[in-house]
Amino acid sequence: MQLYFLCTGNSSRSQFAEAYARYYAPADWLIKSAGTNPHGVHPKTIEGLNQEGFDTSRLTSDAIDDDFLNSADYVVTLCGDARDNCPITPDSVQKVHFPLADPARVTGSDEEITAFFKETASEIKQLMQTFITDIQKTPKDNF
Repeated sequence: MQLYFLCTGNSSRSQFAEAYARYYAPADWLIKSAGTNPHGVHPKTIEGLNQEGFDTSRLTSDAIDDDFLNSADYVVTLCGDARDNCPITPDSVQKVHFPLADPARVTGSDEEITAFFKETASEIKQLMQTFITDIQKTPKDNF
């Protein structure tokens, strides 16, 4: 099983999705994330994942890998920009969309920004737990 999580910057939403999907999915699943316009992993993403005990030392912000994209079982977009700008994929690739606000664009005090990152991470964590469970019990063509 191959899952590919896409957002614009590959800085927060797709990074959280990749981390949580790896946690909930079987170890033999291939899981990656990328951005339509990658611009580095956001420090608050690293901070949040570290606080939950995830190893963030290998996190990278990557551009879309066409080979992985075209061989994925599921491509999951986490923002409208990624959904609208995702390259065309073969019919065998199932597309799923979770529209999430970008925590990297939130303004306010450090506490407000941190709180929004935590809320986003919590939402994605729950989405990934449900998504992985649903994939495991539902045939791909019926998802």
